[in-house]
Amino acid sequence: MMAHLAPLIPGAQGWPTFQPNRSERFEARFTMVEIPASPSIFLAGMAGARLPVAVSHGEGRAVFSGAPEKSALALRYVDNRGAPAHRYPANPNGSPGGVAGVTTPDGRVTIMVPHPERVFRSVQMSWHPAGMGEDSPWMTMFRNARRWVG
Repeated sequence: MMAHLAPLIPGAQGWPTFQPNRSERFEARFTMVEIPASPSIFLAGMAGARLPVAVSHGEGRAVFSGAPEKSALALRYVDNRGAPAHRYPANPNGSPGGVAGVTTPDGRVTIMVPHPERVFRSVQMSWHPAGMGEDSPWMTMFRNARRWVG
């Protein structure tokens, strides 16, 4: 929905639209993403993390009208070696460069295809190291948002 509102969001003019997955299927499973450094308030302090996350979409392929803006990248799919995922199944939708999320230059608006709200507790993850505690690393995103609003 937010991608369709890009013309109204300052700094979102280069955002992609989301089109049907290249697999032509609804994808609902776990995949791995990497969080690069970005101005996103939601992902503050998470740069460099590679985390499993749930995907559940039929239209998650990012299609850019021009060249994707690297500075706007907030999340990308990675393969089992940590490299940007260009092919299925590591890239569940066929987005260029593994794009899974973008943000505005000021970081106030971030959109993403994966669903971190489905894995904010460690017991919701497909695997987690022993002793992780109740919260998964994705809980940081929600705490960042709460901190930002005051």
